[in-house]
Amino acid sequence: MPPVVDVVIPVLNEEKALPESVATLHQFLSDHAPYQFRIVIADNGSTDQTPAIAESLSQKYPEVSWTRLEIRGRGRALRKTWLESDADILTYMDVDLSTGLDAFPPLVRAIEEEGYDLATGSRLMKGSVVKKRTLKREVTSRCYNLIIKATFFTRFSDAQCGFKAISRNAAQFLVPKIQDQGWFFDSELLILAEKGGFRIKDVPVEWVDDPDSRVHVVKTATDDLKGLLRLRLGGLSKALKSNEV
Repeated sequence: MPPVVDVVIPVLNEEKALPESVATLHQFLSDHAPYQFRIVIADNGSTDQTPAIAESLSQKYPEVSWTRLEIRGRGRALRKTWLESDADILTYMDVDLSTGLDAFPPLVRAIEEEGYDLATGSRLMKGSVVKKRTLKREVTSRCYNLIIKATFFTRFSDAQCGFKAISRNAAQFLVPKIQDQGWFFDSELLILAEKGGFRIKDVPVEWVDDPDSRVHVVKTATDDLKGLLRLRLGGLSKALKSNEV
């Protein structure tokens, strides 16, 4: 029986990008998904017309729903939607669709057919294509991922790509252990998963840098380093020893 796949789109003040992105994603999945898909818009603290647009999209497309959190945080949005979902496979992608959708079917197949617990898009492995990325962001990303490898001896190549899939069982076990509710959520998820014995597959992606991205590179990098330090200084071992599910 084909699996049910949830595609979560975390959004914060994305009234301009959301309609076109959902339309593009819905069309792609309608044409290429051999399974039941559901698109979940996870609004976390928007103050513009994003909630109203999300509601209108849910009325336009039967496969689209939306949820609202008053507190900001991408990790917080993913925690809520993933833990509340009854789908077999849980995924998420950034609203700007910077990652090419052609990589989405391999992401799902890794969980459905190949026995992986988690699959993540990678902009840094062989076969990936990255366009229009600034030197600052490229250097920051590569250095950050090298720090992860040197600190935790991990094998995954790109902790920060906003393009992931996870089995429901793995999500139910791992997500409650994640402390960060912001951008570091992705890194913490992957580190906990690998060190917890879960199988992870890197999927090469085509990625185009969004010139309108509101990610503050320096602040995000600083917060990520703080998160790595927390895990290194006992946070990782404490989480892995916890039986919370």
